[in-house]
Amino acid sequence: ALAQPEVTVHRDYHSRNLLVRDSQTVPGVIDFQDAVRGPITYDAVSLLKDCYVRWPEDRLASWLEHFRNASQQAGLHRADADTFQQWFELMGMQRHLKAAGIFARLAIRDGKTGYLADIPRTVSYLRDASARQPAFRHFHEWLCSTVIPAIEQRIGPLPEPGVR
Repeated sequence: ALAQPEVTVHRDYHSRNLLVRDSQTVPGVIDFQDAVRGPITYDAVSLLKDCYVRWPEDRLASWLEHFRNASQQAGLHRADADTFQQWFELMGMQRHLKAAGIFARLAIRDGKTGYLADIPRTVSYLRDASARQPAFRHFHEWLCSTVIPAIEQRIGPLPEPGVR
């Protein structure tokens, strides 16, 4: 994340915080009180690898490339497609690990058990991304051999790789 240019980030930019407005082409955005400076891919990960909705991989790739091009044309970075994809993958791993932990805390400490249903999708993003990162091989093996079986036993199965 430190290698990425910093921009203003919402930090919670996902489907549940976007509102359709009558006769408006731009959605309403809520829950922005925690906005800060952060890595350029942070909000893209939040929206495109949403913990509540899984988009088809081809659409996600197209949207990410569009964002990369638009943000590059705006002078926000000079990253090529491979570098930007790597930033996106690593930011996603960090964000999804954090989100899965928050969902568990909300369920255990606060009694908000509805968030448990979002853990399998969130961890599936982490599984898929860590599988593509050779430097995270040991983490991926531990995730698949220890963490995922415990989640599946207590909550339910994770989506298959690349499945909505």
